[in-house]
Amino acid sequence: MARRKHFILAIDGGGIRGLIPLRILETLEARLRTHGKTAPLNRYFDLVAGVSTGGLIAAGVAAPKPDDRSGAPAATIEDLRRFFEVEAREVFRRRGLLERLVANPSAPFDERYDPRPLERLLKDRFGWTSIASALTRLVLPAYDIEARRPVIMSNGRESDGERPEDYYIWQAVRAAMATPTLFEPVKAERIGGEGGERVLVDGGLYMNNPVMAAYLEGRKLGWEPEDMVIVSLGTGAELAPRFTYPQAAAWGPLGWLAAKNGVPLVTMGRHGQSVTTAYAAERVLAEAGVASILRLDGTLPQGADDLDNTRPGNIIELNGAADRIIRDNTVALDRLAEGMSECAD
Repeated sequence: MARRKHFILAIDGGGIRGLIPLRILETLEARLRTHGKTAPLNRYFDLVAGVSTGGLIAAGVAAPKPDDRSGAPAATIEDLRRFFEVEAREVFRRRGLLERLVANPSAPFDERYDPRPLERLLKDRFGWTSIASALTRLVLPAYDIEARRPVIMSNGRESDGERPEDYYIWQAVRAAMATPTLFEPVKAERIGGEGGERVLVDGGLYMNNPVMAAYLEGRKLGWEPEDMVIVSLGTGAELAPRFTYPQAAAWGPLGWLAAKNGVPLVTMGRHGQSVTTAYAAERVLAEAGVASILRLDGTLPQGADDLDNTRPGNIIELNGAADRIIRDNTVALDRLAEGMSECAD
């Protein structure tokens, strides 16, 4: 009898565009149920990794529901969809110049969003559970601006076999979403060991597509490549034309960070990293002998590449993009659902 594969889920960053991979997971969950597989998604994925709001999705799937010993996840797919379609409007409510000056008189160009609504939501959702208590393997990349190094927050293993640093899940997700210019950095408490804090920002600065991090975490756990099935979900690989040379040439430094332009320095950097990583991973992981690599991504319509556009019209556009990806990959999703089975305890 063939041994069970290790199913790995990797979710790109993309702010509000995280609705796209969330919708794909919603469809996968529905197709699992048609095969009589009704357990939560954490029972089918051995490891989940996510960046930015992809980290929120990953943690929602993997974290335990606070004060609940039934094994229920912190968030259902319906809960997560409500975040993107409803709750995100408060999280991404822009502060005016006066409000920014009151919050930080020394910095008139302070971060665009007040972090408190997001932090309240994360505390309510995840409580004070830590990554070590996750229901499956969880990987959340961030960047330590004091130590000047990447940080992979996980409940797996370090290269030397030791357990990694532990963090409260709500703080880890807050760090994963701390995109410079949008949210201020977060002080994440290190639990146990040497203790102390790390000052973290969004890992999307260097790893907007976490597929390679997910693969390496699996290898550190002793999983063989031929036993891995990797599902990599994007937030828009192909963007509609938006800027011209005259526009970009006239921006200057502030124009590259301007909200009215969609913060192009950030969005273009994220997009480029995701696309090039997906291109490289498809070839590198295939050569490494990974059993299967399923990359699901698609085209975004004009203007839908913003990280924080929560207007109803944009939500409709993102749902439409997700519908097209699902339609174009219906056979692959059916095969994936058919081949998945619950993780061994």
